[in-house]
Amino acid sequence: MALMGFTAQPAAMAESMIGAQFRAVDRMVAVRILLAVVSIAFVLLLYWSLAPLWMLAGWSLVSTISIVPPIRAWRVRRQRNYEGLRRRDLARHAIGLLMQGLLWAGPMILIAPMGDVAHAAALWTMTTCLIAAVAMGFFPTPLAAVLFLVAVSGGAMAMMLRTGSGELAATVASFAMLMLIASLRQARGFGRQIVTDSQLAEKRETVSMLLREYDDSRADWLWRTDNARRLTDVTPQFARMMGIDADAIEGQSVLQVLAGSSWSSGEFDPALRTLAERLKAREAFANLVLPVEVDGTRRWWELSASPRTDERGVFMGFHGVGSDVTVQQESAARIAQLAKFDTLTTLPNRLHLTEALEEAVAGMVRWQTRSAFLMIDLDRFKSVNDTLGHHIGDRLLAQVAERLRAVCARTAFCGRLGGDEFAVIIPEVDDPAQVERLAVAIIARLSQPYEVDHHMLFIGASIGSATGPRDGRNAEALIRSADLAMYRAKDEGGGKHFAYVPTLHADAEVRRKMELALRGAIERGEMRLEYQPVVDAHSGELASFESLLRWNHPEFGEVPPAKFIRLAEEARLIGELGAWVLRVACAEAASWPVPVGLSLNLSPEQLCDQTIIETLKDVLATTGLPPERLELEVTESIFMREGGDAVRRLEEITALGVQLALDDFGTGYSSLGYLSRTRFRTIKIDRSFVTGAALGKPECVAIITAVVALAKSLGMQTTAEGVETEKEFDTVRDIGCGRIQGYYFGRSMKTEDVHRLFDRHRHQAA
Repeated sequence: MALMGFTAQPAAMAESMIGAQFRAVDRMVAVRILLAVVSIAFVLLLYWSLAPLWMLAGWSLVSTISIVPPIRAWRVRRQRNYEGLRRRDLARHAIGLLMQGLLWAGPMILIAPMGDVAHAAALWTMTTCLIAAVAMGFFPTPLAAVLFLVAVSGGAMAMMLRTGSGELAATVASFAMLMLIASLRQARGFGRQIVTDSQLAEKRETVSMLLREYDDSRADWLWRTDNARRLTDVTPQFARMMGIDADAIEGQSVLQVLAGSSWSSGEFDPALRTLAERLKAREAFANLVLPVEVDGTRRWWELSASPRTDERGVFMGFHGVGSDVTVQQESAARIAQLAKFDTLTTLPNRLHLTEALEEAVAGMVRWQTRSAFLMIDLDRFKSVNDTLGHHIGDRLLAQVAERLRAVCARTAFCGRLGGDEFAVIIPEVDDPAQVERLAVAIIARLSQPYEVDHHMLFIGASIGSATGPRDGRNAEALIRSADLAMYRAKDEGGGKHFAYVPTLHADAEVRRKMELALRGAIERGEMRLEYQPVVDAHSGELASFESLLRWNHPEFGEVPPAKFIRLAEEARLIGELGAWVLRVACAEAASWPVPVGLSLNLSPEQLCDQTIIETLKDVLATTGLPPERLELEVTESIFMREGGDAVRRLEEITALGVQLALDDFGTGYSSLGYLSRTRFRTIKIDRSFVTGAALGKPECVAIITAVVALAKSLGMQTTAEGVETEKEFDTVRDIGCGRIQGYYFGRSMKTEDVHRLFDRHRHQAA
């Protein structure tokens, strides 16, 4: 009755008790506010389309405003350090909670009838959370808790009765009564605790001092031992946390109680041994975390204690506090799991792999053995991601991980580095052929077909390996060596294993120097353009020139375009090179005779550059080249990019009047959808088909015939690339190709040679 404010107490006792009540209640103020906001939002979402807007808006506004007075009262109490509180404060607090209970009863009485039984059940589910939160959070002020529970449960019962379900109404009443009883029981225990604490303080017991010394904000219970380390004065809280009656453990060894079933076996946790040593040495300790067995379940406790003595200094035992930190320990373990394992594949992640490799290297150095590191990169995985989406790609990676785990189960440690890269560690290599056998087995297993969401997928794997100490004496060196070997395997066409050789480092250094040299090649005048003629297959007249970029470096000599173009794309230099080629080539083509056009290759990286359209406009305006004389060649790979940026950019290019050509048609990801979505003027047939057709291969002849027929039906022209012999020329001309490009009519020529060619034609015409 005193906790409810009905019974008067001595002034000092009343102020202390009421202050303790509000301190306990205010610890949950942030949770209460959050729960109220979430509950308001829940009601709005639940009845948004059912109840009148004015009703929902009015109720939510009043409910939100009702949160403000409790917050103000809480701030005032904190500023006053919970001093000067009286019984009238308990009454105001109870009335405030009653008003909030009536507010929450409002939706169940007024709004709930607008929905069906499912809506009522959902609203009741939310209400149970409120009831449980108030029962657990407001038991120190039982009058407020009782008034709120009566108001809310009354509204809930009315709601259930209006739905015609007396059984549900009875269930609501039972639940409310259970919460009410639980809250009152906790209130009674809380009141006893306050009285006990007050009495202990009057007798100068050390409980409050001990709690302050060892962070009383986290203490859940007290414990005490005698000088023989036997538990004494076992508190109900301690017994409840152990799941044993207080009388059953009174007088037992604290170590035996905490050890549980492991006491008989002697297999103790190291933390329990630490506790035993501290107790034996009679030393104070704090925040000692150890596992405890409670009803057969493993829990984690945090214990703090200090020795206690009597007035004469005689050791009496220990007095301490304990907390259940199971949730924190499990969270920490989960964080550690996430820190070392990949969430998608559950394989060890890069950090874990690096640590495992460092351990393997340490063992290798210590025991004079050999260790190996294999780096795996999936072939053709990017096309799966680009065409089917990342969700399919993620599921595919999960299947790859399962296969890799199965192959490496007995002899190696495997993990995921990130993306589509995996790694394998062989701690001890007994046989030099062991690495090759494992690599071959991995490639064979990963290259088998996958079925993901009814899609049959085919990928492969390229593997680079390094064996220590020959290829590196530390983890970093082995990773670098395996990475270089893996890229060599990719360059060799993929689906292969390549073991590290020392020359790879030299190749990497040359590549690095070449990249540095490429960055200043334009300024140093090392870049030039050459032009290869494209002629009409029937008249032999010159139709256009394709501009080709050449690089002559003082040290590297003539660098093949296939080599430095790829390097420029990887180093993000292709935009600068492409813009330079566009300006120089268009300026040159502007001086050619009007019928002759210019073709330029456009890389996917250039097309992704948002400035390409503005660059084109500026170049055409500056050079005066008519846009219809310029033709930009793109490959089918641009359509494999995610999103529709490529198609939109091509449409913007054609809107300028610039023509488009689809290069190497049939060698990549051919789809008639590309031709229907984009207005190409020219389809270029790859040299591989030209050579095959000249040799009489029926499939090549059929492909060229089909492409020519398709182009004619779509109003496009065809250009056969790489025509070098008269046989090839006659074949593609007879099939119907409109234009020819290749050594048969001319190799790429310098600018001055192009001008001499035009001059010769003018003299002949004269």
